Amino acid sequence: MLFAADVFIVKSSKVKFKSEAALETIIAESTELRGMLDVQSKIFAFTLNNESFNGFNSHLQREHFNDYYLDTDKYPNISFSGRIIDEIDFNTPGTYTVRAKGMLNVKGVNREKLIKSVVDVKSNSIKISTDFTVLLDDYGIRIPRVVNQKIASEIQISLTAFLEPQK
Repeated sequence: MLFAADVFIVKSSKVKFKSEAALETIIAESTELRGMLDVQSKIFAFTLNNESFNGFNSHLQREHFNDYYLDTDKYPNISFSGRIIDEIDFNTPGTYTVRAKGMLNVKGVNREKLIKSVVDVKSNSIKISTDFTVLLDDYGIRIPRVVNQKIASEIQISLTAFLEPQK
C-alpha cells in the first residue's frame, strides 16, 4: 500500500474565479480551501469561505460580491462534497483523469455537479486540478440590469489543491 493513511487533507490550494463579460473581466482568488479525501472510499468534502477571495477590480466590487451576490453573512461558505466515480488506484503513483460527482452548494442552493478533474498521485501527496463553470442562475444569483454587461452569467472556476495524509 502506497499510503499509510486513508484520509488526506488540503495543505495548500488556489481557487480562482473569472467573470468575463462584455464590458469587464473580474478575477478573484482564494488560497483558503479546506477539505478532505478518503482514498479508500473515494469520498471527498471541500469548503471555501466566500470572504477569502481577493483580487477584484475595486473594493466596491468585492463588497458587492460578498453583500449582494453571495450574501456571505447568511451563506459564508461554498462547498462541494461527493465521490470520485471513476476508477483510480491511489496505490500507484501517476496522473489520473477522473470525474467527481457531488453536491455543489452555493448561496444555500444544492445542485448536483459532475466535475472532471486531474488527480496526480505521488508517494506522499495528492494534487487535484480542475476547471469548470458555474451558471449564476442555477444558484439564484441575479445580476441587476444596470451591471449585466459587466458580470458574466457563467463564471469560470479553476482549482488546484495539494493534499497530504491526515496526521
